[in-house]
Amino acid sequence: MVKGHIHSLETFGTVDGPGIRFVLFMQGCHLKCQYCHNPDTWALDGGREATVEDILAEIEPYLSYYRNSGGGLTVSGGEPTLQWHFVAELFKEVKQRWGLHTTLDSNGFNDPERIRELLEHTDLVLLDLKHIHDEKHIKLTGKSNERTLHTAQWLSEHGRKMWIRHVYVPGIHNEEQDLLNLGRFIGTLNGVEKFEILPYHQMGIYKWQALGKAYPLEGVPTPTEEEVERAYRLIAQGREEAQVQHPVAYR
Repeated sequence: MVKGHIHSLETFGTVDGPGIRFVLFMQGCHLKCQYCHNPDTWALDGGREATVEDILAEIEPYLSYYRNSGGGLTVSGGEPTLQWHFVAELFKEVKQRWGLHTTLDSNGFNDPERIRELLEHTDLVLLDLKHIHDEKHIKLTGKSNERTLHTAQWLSEHGRKMWIRHVYVPGIHNEEQDLLNLGRFIGTLNGVEKFEILPYHQMGIYKWQALGKAYPLEGVPTPTEEEVERAYRLIAQGREEAQVQHPVAYR
């Protein structure tokens, strides 16, 4: 029997995919994002243990909300692909039993060929692209962005639907060339149904403090509406440029 380590769940999610959604947060993550608002999800051995049947029992009372809104199940984290066997079985069951839409919220770090069985049962991938510049990505998360970009390209080449999401932190994501290059990269991809900028916020600082961790972005403000609008504009410009140029690699 496949078991997973669960951090938490939400029964009425409205931002992690279409419609009203059951959102399951898995435990464990291999990135250490400086802005992470859930650092308590990082430990691979944390959370509570649950079976697929346990989670199905949590979902079932709310099925009418998910069906009537065009929603479904989103599995997030942490990084859900670290427990891809469990998530694949869960997605398979909710689709077979109830025909629910399935969404995977991932940083794209895991090899898509390795988790292909999971992706076969996934209707939509929310891909978190942390930074288009590799060195800045390493500084921000502790890891290269190479795997995330590869995952985006794999999804594009295999006809998979995705939303790309990008947390915007003032002083980290404001360089014009980075924003243009992000747009140029996205412009080479097929299947991108939506692009979202998620403005950085400080709501998770208390969790860092509770864990005895120094918060790396102390004093960094939430971006202004003008900053976010500028980022959208530059990314859109980059996407338009990519449509008239041959795709290239942006590092």
